[in-house]
Amino acid sequence: MFMLNSGTRKVPATLVFAGCLSLLSLTGCTQTAPDTHEAEEKALRELDAQWSKTAGAKDLDATVAFYTDDAVVLPGDAPVANTRQTIRDVWAPMLAPNASVSWQVNQAEVARSGDVGYARGVYQLVRKDAAGRATTEQGKFVEVWKKQADGKWKCAVDSFSADAPPAPPAPEKKK
Repeated sequence: MFMLNSGTRKVPATLVFAGCLSLLSLTGCTQTAPDTHEAEEKALRELDAQWSKTAGAKDLDATVAFYTDDAVVLPGDAPVANTRQTIRDVWAPMLAPNASVSWQVNQAEVARSGDVGYARGVYQLVRKDAAGRATTEQGKFVEVWKKQADGKWKCAVDSFSADAPPAPPAPEKKK
């Protein structure tokens, strides 16, 4: 057996090794993971801004791709959309040539666990009738985001509703 001489008594090397290993494991347990909370909230805000930009470009497939596979969309005054097709059906009129939609996040928060977060804010939807007269709908939204296995954020729940019914278009001026 290999022995270390500590001056007055001999200590088995395996005991010294086990003690060092225990000390290392204890110091490893007291270290905390770096706090990425602020960075995750910033990432969520930036991702949401990219989503609004994608919708503004009227790209239906890319817009719907921001959702999880099991997402639920809760539009105001409409049935729940909980399949890819029904979610597409909610978005299609908002991305039509006669419409434009945009939104802005006012608040985003991510749980300390870093795997779920939410964003809330305001949106604007403008639609033009056949004569080119515009109606504007303003409203609010809340989104629940989940971090996926690949580390990317996806929207799991999306709820939005108008502040009031859109004002009718201004009547045509008589000539």
